[in-house]
Amino acid sequence: MIFAHTEWQPEPIGSSELAQRLRLAPSSVSEMVKKLVAQGLVEHAPYGAIELTASGRREALRMVRRHRLVETWLVDQFGYGWDEVHDEAEILEHTLSDRLLEAIDEQLGRPSRDPHGDPIPAADLTIPAFGGVLASTLAPGSRGRVVRISDRDPDVLRALTAAGVGLDSSIVAGQLGPDEAAAVWVATTM
Repeated sequence: MIFAHTEWQPEPIGSSELAQRLRLAPSSVSEMVKKLVAQGLVEHAPYGAIELTASGRREALRMVRRHRLVETWLVDQFGYGWDEVHDEAEILEHTLSDRLLEAIDEQLGRPSRDPHGDPIPAADLTIPAFGGVLASTLAPGSRGRVVRISDRDPDVLRALTAAGVGLDSSIVAGQLGPDEAAAVWVATTM
């Protein structure tokens, strides 16, 4: 969650927001953060932001890799919808062996992005380059190719599916409603 918060914007996360996102009591999050600090995975001063250390970032990228490969596997091999895979991947990412994960990566052809367009870290934990801007920031009349869609809200994913919008779709500024435009990243073409 700490990594996810800063993946698409630069501001670090605070304890209150982390507790809210995890749907946990602030005291529970404080205890978790203390354990992460003791393990050298995060840096945190009282009442300050929580930031990953280099070791913490490596561990986060390792889990992100697992999660995104599992999401891709579920969509490509088992016919899951892109609005259904997040919760399933949350469970499976912790149970797959490294050997099975490597076999999944190979079977999928070493994909560079998941079904939502999020970059999948490579086995060496490097992240493919990503270029895109939020559709909500497009100037009137401009066009873009969809390169990422936030998977935070399954209802938004279903609305985009109903509208025929997916990865690599071409869209025009104003084509999407405000909720959808705030969840879609595009590479501009004009």
